[in-house]
Amino acid sequence: MTDVRLLTYNVRALKDDPLAVIRVIRGLNPDVACLQEVPRFLLWRLKRLRLAKAVGMSVAAGRRPAGLAVLVSPRARVVHREFHLLRYYPLLHRRALAIAVLEFGEGASRLITACTHLDLQSTARRAHTREVLDHLDRARETYQAPVVVAGDINEQPGGPSWALLAARLQDANAVAPTGEPLTFTSRHPRRRIDAIFADPDIDILGCGVPTDPAIAADYPKATDHRPVLAHMRC
Repeated sequence: MTDVRLLTYNVRALKDDPLAVIRVIRGLNPDVACLQEVPRFLLWRLKRLRLAKAVGMSVAAGRRPAGLAVLVSPRARVVHREFHLLRYYPLLHRRALAIAVLEFGEGASRLITACTHLDLQSTARRAHTREVLDHLDRARETYQAPVVVAGDINEQPGGPSWALLAARLQDANAVAPTGEPLTFTSRHPRRRIDAIFADPDIDILGCGVPTDPAIAADYPKATDHRPVLAHMRC
């Protein structure tokens, strides 16, 4: 079994303080970073590559639409990557799912990591959640590995989309809470809308918003969300 540090973080297209985003990610030192709202317009590919390089990681999965990226540290070997656009709803932002199948360590422990950003509109959010779960079922069967999905859920625990995810997967913060739970906004956190969900056979050692003062001082500067970090054994 291998210990993995997985981060989910909405970076708001690096519109606030990109250097603060870099300091936060570097300070948290994840093996996998599931990012939402990465740059997706002018020079988007170059901006993502520069961000990955600045935090000592590489881009494992993600495309321009929907602003998703999965970054990995040198510990991880990318076995497979894929990207799925979810159902289109007129007048709403396009949503998607980025998947990276990774191997860690000499024993080649395999982990399917997925990143998503669900819609603000409840009907679209529920439909997309079902699509995400279907894609994860197929990936699990194809690659014979446990699944972790992380992202901006745009809904709090107890909501219908959150309940769909929690019925099939572990809500990592609920299972092993560490740090603080609330993720939005970074200046005045009142809601938990960013989360990490993992298959039942993954051992969750801890999950939450890290509270190290040296890192947390950058949260309000970096973006409007706070990061969620999970320590897992798989």
